[in-house]
Amino acid sequence: MKSSLDLDLDSTKSNLNDPKVINGWAIFDWANSAYALVIAVAIFPIYFLSTTSDIIYVFGKPFSNSAIYAFSISFAYIIIAIASPMLSGIADYSGRKKMFMRFFTTMGAFACISLFFFEGSNSFITPENNWILGTGAFILATIGFSGGLVFYNSYLPEIVTKDRYDKVSARGFAFGYVGSVLLLIVNLLVIQNASSLGITDGFAARIAFVMVGLWWFSFAQITFKRLPKDLKHETDGNVISKGYKEIAKVWKTIKTQWNIKGFLFAFFCYSAGVQTVLYLASTFAEKELNFSATELIIVVLILQIVAIGGAYLFAQISKLKGNKVALLLMLTIWTSICFIAYFVQYKYQFYGVAAGVGMVMGGIQSVSRSTYSKLIPTNATETTSYFSFYDILEKSSIVMGTLSFGVIESITGDMRLSVLALACFFVLGIILLSTIKIEAISAPQVTN
Repeated sequence: MKSSLDLDLDSTKSNLNDPKVINGWAIFDWANSAYALVIAVAIFPIYFLSTTSDIIYVFGKPFSNSAIYAFSISFAYIIIAIASPMLSGIADYSGRKKMFMRFFTTMGAFACISLFFFEGSNSFITPENNWILGTGAFILATIGFSGGLVFYNSYLPEIVTKDRYDKVSARGFAFGYVGSVLLLIVNLLVIQNASSLGITDGFAARIAFVMVGLWWFSFAQITFKRLPKDLKHETDGNVISKGYKEIAKVWKTIKTQWNIKGFLFAFFCYSAGVQTVLYLASTFAEKELNFSATELIIVVLILQIVAIGGAYLFAQISKLKGNKVALLLMLTIWTSICFIAYFVQYKYQFYGVAAGVGMVMGGIQSVSRSTYSKLIPTNATETTSYFSFYDILEKSSIVMGTLSFGVIESITGDMRLSVLALACFFVLGIILLSTIKIEAISAPQVTN
């Protein structure tokens, strides 16, 4: 006789490839990508640099405000990297995956809204120390964004069959790019017409932060409604201890399989480069090339629009040539981008670099997620715990990348050297990825 958990799993499998569930899952990318684009990439970095002092003293030591921004990203991801394995294990053991998604979404969205109070003339905080409020809210928003993704990603093997991983993964990123671009265009219109609206550019930017929080929280409710219900298991004893045991069990399996372990090592290396470029490209453009806020938003729009096509392009390449070929091709392009960016002197050249980043940005994230999904054993039930390793390596790689970027800039005073150093992460990724084998999936396991 089957247990209640077995019956729940059978019910979940019967709903594989349900278009309504798939679209509901993808809408979560539509919702939270507003943070990734508007807060992390387009508007907040430039607003932070313009609102804070060029030199910020921390415990009496001077740092550039761009270095402080890089370190705040590192700090946020250190926290989530430490907490993620525990939370993922608990989610698998207790069956409360959606509950954790809700928690991180709520925290992140309201942290974005609180950025409205980050301004240079706050009455309750001196202008010299206003960076504390800005970085504090930004760190919480980043934790909320990243914390929800590990649970979101882990749903992929539960809602579609392996033959659809590439396509559905690409759909999620495409939804994210389209949704975030729409919101960014609205923000751009408000900022460009701030004077006619009777507000300052700074106030328009703060309105954008509020809009991101509302957008993120509201659209995520569609996802929560459509995704499978939590399979709440009866728990006994210390649930945190059980959570760690789930992680230990998954690691015991992973460490004996070079393909999945080798992919995770490769992913760690190249993700350090990818995520650092995405987070710090705006600060590079503003400091090295004197881009205005409006020009940067246009750059980001170009990047996002190209990324939509890039996600589907490399999903098709993966289908025709395999995931490994697609990933190696993209990593070669990423390496070239770092070298080209080092020599960029004019704005029009940076527009070309942004287009190149956009082409491989969506592809590298989408194909990486679907590749890892293929490497997870078919009979695995602890999908969240498996994705916690994927997630913790991504978060740790961001810490490594942004710390390297900030430290190199602080030591040399040259942000271009920081960009050039990122090429090393992509080269290491290419070397490690070339040693693994990735299964080709062509036939569906379940059909509607």
